[in-house]
Parts: sequence; structure tokens; C-alpha cells
Amino acid sequence: MVSRVSVAFIDDHPVLLKGLVGMFASLRRFKVVEQGQCAQDAVSISTSVHPDLLLIDLNMPGDAFGAIRTIQEVAPDTKVLVFTASSGIDHAVRALEAGARGYVLKGSTDEDLFAAIDSIVAGETFITPSLAAKVIASLRNQSLERSAQPLKLTVREDQIVRLLLCGRTNKEIALQLQIAEKTVKHYMTTLMQKLNARNRVEVVIAAQKLDAYHGSSSTMSRELVN
Repeated sequence: MVSRVSVAFIDDHPVLLKGLVGMFASLRRFKVVEQGQCAQDAVSISTSVHPDLLLIDLNMPGDAFGAIRTIQEVAPDTKVLVFTASSGIDHAVRALEAGARGYVLKGSTDEDLFAAIDSIVAGETFITPSLAAKVIASLRNQSLERSAQPLKLTVREDQIVRLLLCGRTNKEIALQLQIAEKTVKHYMTTLMQKLNARNRVEVVIAAQKLDAYHGSSSTMSRELVN
């Protein structure tokens, strides 16, 4: 038997929220686990319930983009699908850069919504067809602009890289930083993308080449393996 996809919904429009919950609850392939109305609800539900999929609106109380970023840090296994009326390219780009796996407009058909969900559950990214070309072009342009600028790591990424340079394993890094080991793995994935590395060894090699780490210790106390 194929396991059902657990899904939660965040939307501050009661009628729409009730309709979404009812529609998904009627489908055997889904298991509706929770619902909320604001950005804080999105974070709380993700950390407490850990749904496979979270449908979130952008136009609601709180910082939706910040919530998406936080969810990717504290509950990386939860895939975020933005389901919103906001058709601005900048909003779509910000949501995807924050960590959303998909962006679907509320004017879309049921077929588009479920196609998005199928893609996201399969590990892919989905963008509403009417926005896709412009969003991809914007993301590509921003990527080119960033590649011409010095690489910047977040405070947490910086901490993890420094511990990698000391030969720490994922488990040891998690214990020292007091975060979950799966969160460390999420950061490793992000670092590999930022540093164009295929594994943790290449992350270390790339980090050693950064000016910010020229004075760091590069002695490995053990073989760098997962």
C-alpha cells in the first residue's frame, strides 16, 4: 500500500481554507494533518507535525518569506508549496529563493495544483506555467549577478564550514551547535550548491580557497565521511 502524503494548509481566508481542507480530505492519497492562518502557524505546524507538504499563502499575517526560510532550517523534510493570488515575479522569486519547492497561483486549475504537488513530492520544482519563463529568467539573472560577487555564507553556514575544516562529522557538528543532525545535512546540501561541490570533501576544499578561511586550520582529525 502506497503511503499517503501528509499535508497542512496555511491561509487566512476561512472559506478558501475550508474548501482546500475538504477537497484534500476527500482524496485517499492525502492525509490532512493541520491547518493555520499565519506565518507563525506555518513554522509551528512544520516543527510539531512535520507534514510532507505545506501549502502556504503569501498574503497573510506575518512574514511568509521568513517562515519559509525557517521551515527549511528546522523542518527540511517538509516541502513548501506557495499557493497564492500574488502574481508578481519578485514574490515568486523570493519564495523560491527562500526554499519553496513550488509556486502556484490561486487562479490555476485543479490539474495544475495536483501536477505541482506530484512534481514537488517527486523532488522537483513546479512554477505556474504563466509565470515559469519569467521567473526562471529572473532566477538565472540573479545567479549570474551573484557569481560575479564575493561568496557570502550565513552565520550558521560559516559555523558548519569551520567545524568541517576541523574534521567534525555531521553528528559532532549537530551536538556542538545544538541542532538536529538532519538540519546539518540540509546545510550541507546548501553549501554544496553554493560552493559548486559534489560532496563534503569538495565543500572543505572549496572553503579552504575562500579568502575568509585562509587563516583557518585545515588539519583533518579523521576521514571526512557521512
